[in-house]
Amino acid sequence: MSKIRDEIKREVPSRPHVSRSQADIQRLKLEKLMKNPDKIIVIPEKPKGRGPPVVPDFVRNVMGSSAGAGSGEFHVYRHLRRKEYSRQHYMQKRAEWEQLESDYHNKISENQQKADMETAKKRAKRLKKKQKMKQAKKKPQKEESSSEESSTEESDEDKTEPAAIMQTDTTEDKPDDNAAV
Repeated sequence: MSKIRDEIKREVPSRPHVSRSQADIQRLKLEKLMKNPDKIIVIPEKPKGRGPPVVPDFVRNVMGSSAGAGSGEFHVYRHLRRKEYSRQHYMQKRAEWEQLESDYHNKISENQQKADMETAKKRAKRLKKKQKMKQAKKKPQKEESSSEESSTEESDEDKTEPAAIMQTDTTEDKPDDNAAV
């Protein structure tokens, strides 16, 4: 009985997968690409932005919407007028966009300068605090060493005084050669 079920499952073709989300579509595309990995894939380039519309050529025989124009001339005039207005509109929008872009970049550079100034100020404050901490650590050591030095200086002076006295006494005891003459 299980053999019959397996045969039936093999005979019934599976229904194609219905894509319901963007992830399913992307998965199906990837599966299709991976079926033949040797196939060269062409990746399209990013489309270039539209440039300014070309300045229309001067048309000398268009009379416009005034009297005396033929029935076909008005449509030519209207078309050229529409092209010129769209070109001017494009140039105005482009100028506005460039102005907004320059304002944006100026604002970014100003913010960067402010941030750099704040960082430098805080760095200076940290270094100043660090120097004070170092000085505070050195002062107690200097006081201890200076008190030790002063006590050793006093004891050195006590030791050197008798020698100095002896030296002065010995110089007085010697007869001067110059004094005898």
